[in-house]
Amino acid sequence: MSEPHIHASHPAIATRLKRAEGHLRRIIGMIEEGRPCVDLATQLHAVERAVAEAKRALIHDHIDHCVSAASDHDLAEIKALTKLL
Repeated sequence: MSEPHIHASHPAIATRLKRAEGHLRRIIGMIEEGRPCVDLATQLHAVERAVAEAKRALIHDHIDHCVSAASDHDLAEIKALTKLL
């Protein structure tokens, strides 16, 4: 079995995802209450953004810590490219 792969940013990313999870649960409640579709879509968009930002933070952290052979310029270029994910 491999050792855990944990970076300093992982707890903050997990917190972001837990917040998004709670938000998603509230949206499910909104659906069950029969709230308007525009409200639901707006809230779903917010959850999508939160998850996308968590993913971006995770990828940037991985690049910073795990791609040791690249130069600072290469890292900046890789980070710029990941914004297009």
